[in-house]
Amino acid sequence: MKNLKTLAAVVLAVSFFSFSLLKEKKVDVSKSTVNWVGKKVTGSHEGTIKLESGVLNFDGDNLVGGEFVIDMTTIDVTDLEGKSKASLEGHLKSDDFFGVENHKTATLKITNASKQYNDYEVIGDLTIKGITNPVSFTMYNKDGAMKAKLIIDRTKFGIKYGSASFIDNLKDKAISDDFEVNVNLVF
Repeated sequence: MKNLKTLAAVVLAVSFFSFSLLKEKKVDVSKSTVNWVGKKVTGSHEGTIKLESGVLNFDGDNLVGGEFVIDMTTIDVTDLEGKSKASLEGHLKSDDFFGVENHKTATLKITNASKQYNDYEVIGDLTIKGITNPVSFTMYNKDGAMKAKLIIDRTKFGIKYGSASFIDNLKDKAISDDFEVNVNLVF
């Protein structure tokens, strides 16, 4: 019986010690940036979108997880002005693209992060328009911020408008299935 109590005390102590190394760092959404680039046959457009919330989970100094909520209502086009800007923002927020009236947020949950030299190979679950798909990307720490570039295939989230993969004869009206998101997370 004494050995059982000793074993239980050791397991409890090890569990407490290992959990005490886990740290959750809240992302400063006012200082963090999310920039996007969408391409089409005749050019591209770019803009920003705001984080609603975010945390990064560390075991000691190693990234092990995290979760982010993106405010889809904040889609902003930065390469246009006036009516063209308003028109594209409205279209991106419509059901043709992100359907923000019914899907005000998107989420990214990091499910695995493995350190490779100074970078992390990250795997996560991305949810856009209520559809979840796995994503993988490289994240690195630079100047006290975590940075990443994600390439996302919008068609995997039911966004098929202007996609040559689904619509024939679009010619110069085709929009790339992939869009790029560059993230700078300050914590």
